[in-house]
Amino acid sequence: MELNQQQKKAVEYGNGPLLILAGAGSGKTRTLTYRAAYLINHQGLDPSRLLLVTFTNKAAEEMKNRIKKLIAGKSLPWAGTFHSFGATILRIEGEKINLDKNFIIYDEDDSLATIKQAVKNLKLENLHQSQNYKATISAAKNELIGALEYQQFSRGFWAETAAKVYREYERLLKTYRALDFDDLLKETVRLLKNNPETAKKYQEKFLHVLVDEYQDTNKAQYELTKILVKKHKNLTVVGDFSQSIYSWRGADWRNLSNLKTDFPNLQVISLEQNYRSTQTILTAANQVISKNKLHPILKLWTESDKGPKIKIYEAKDEKDEAQFIVKTVQKQPLAETAVLYRTNAQSRNIEEALLKAGIPYILVGGVKFYSRKEIKDCLAFLRYLINSKDKISYDRIEKLGKKQLIRFLDLKEKINLNQTTREILEAVLKATGYLKRFDLKDEEDLSRLENVKELMSVAEEFPNLKEFLQNAALTEETDKKSYTRGVTLMTLHASKGLEFKNIIMVGMEEGLFPHSRTLMDREEIEEERRLCYVGMTRAKENLFFCYSQRRLIYGSYSNNNVSRFLGDIDENLIESIR
Repeated sequence: MELNQQQKKAVEYGNGPLLILAGAGSGKTRTLTYRAAYLINHQGLDPSRLLLVTFTNKAAEEMKNRIKKLIAGKSLPWAGTFHSFGATILRIEGEKINLDKNFIIYDEDDSLATIKQAVKNLKLENLHQSQNYKATISAAKNELIGALEYQQFSRGFWAETAAKVYREYERLLKTYRALDFDDLLKETVRLLKNNPETAKKYQEKFLHVLVDEYQDTNKAQYELTKILVKKHKNLTVVGDFSQSIYSWRGADWRNLSNLKTDFPNLQVISLEQNYRSTQTILTAANQVISKNKLHPILKLWTESDKGPKIKIYEAKDEKDEAQFIVKTVQKQPLAETAVLYRTNAQSRNIEEALLKAGIPYILVGGVKFYSRKEIKDCLAFLRYLINSKDKISYDRIEKLGKKQLIRFLDLKEKINLNQTTREILEAVLKATGYLKRFDLKDEEDLSRLENVKELMSVAEEFPNLKEFLQNAALTEETDKKSYTRGVTLMTLHASKGLEFKNIIMVGMEEGLFPHSRTLMDREEIEEERRLCYVGMTRAKENLFFCYSQRRLIYGSYSNNNVSRFLGDIDENLIESIR
């Protein structure tokens, strides 16, 4: 495939800052790799003076391999993720900020274990909040806020306690000669800001810096990029405002807008020709995203066929929705079909329906419902209530903390097991205070809470406790078979960067998508709209939407209105199916 006019313009752009606004399916990876090859093959750039940065190891490897084929197999020593770049620089220069050159890098589990140790050292009673402290510290580091600075502006009991944990955590990391993942960026920025000679060395070294997915950068990544291009100002970034969906991770689409302020002579080239989807899908996606007013929007188009109309199914309830999915995927090649939903908790109904129908599925970026930690914790409580010889469940409850165990055992002596499953589960959660371990400001914790609430939906379906536990055990056992091929299930967030012939987007109801947490905030609603746009533009040929008249979710029935996003699409693009 030849480069189109806009891609060619971006590839052959000379020196100076360049922003490539690349719409979904517009060939951004191809454009960025060809630009790197062009600089080396036609501009005579030494590959060792090119820095290519992306977000995932997979994307970095793909780009390196593509570029190598275009530059006769020459090596690219400075192509990788932000974190791998930071680790390399700190290995070479870290002693200048008193880092041990043999520092070890802690992964997520190591980091959490160290935070738990910090909580114990401080003799705090809320060990179960360790994950929340970890999220708070991570967010601070991504904003380049150190432990002392965080302590200075922390107000209120939670923030002040988090500040103490942050300081102790940092002390332990220093003692262990370790850095966590966020340090790889924070400490690199600190190194370059506090050591002008070192900064000058790398500013001189990198004649061109290329960055992918710039809408996903946080403050640390933005600052690092800005420092590195200070001398030559040869920065090429690829991004799309409309695909910025990770604000809860610290990503800020405004970093794309800030480029114009920091680089007044910034050249902007837009890639709007799409090579993935039909025109019908693109027109509908444009209609949805065009309602956003806070950021620029690309208008995607294609030379491909108009394609079939978008199909919409109105389900009676969540069971009917799951059956619609079963019937739809049975008519399509499984490997070319994906089901997308807003929250992890929605997967339970779909998983159970596919299991019963014997349809293989792959769960991307998540854990199967009955294997999720919070679900296994709740089941352990219930199993031990009816079988006090169950040591496995007892051991699991014990690991949740002595106080919770004592409160649970006290409840066990008094509870009436003739109540409904839901009443028993609610009594357990209330007596143990289990739900207090979740931080309502943390996106991942909110997802865990939704899973527990979804378990309430199962409790509604199986009011007899023994039948409930039997269903859970049988579903879990059937679930254990893992497939390498099958229909793909994933959240909308996990779908970014992927494409399928057939996309089924479910739960298209107000309060579910857009999510109830976002309804009162303009910025959050705009992010939900971007998320819908991302989901729609994963589809190559067929796009299906489904909404329910009535839904049992999080343990209670709701009758929600149809999602506003469906109302944005012209009726002539839609076909209702029964």
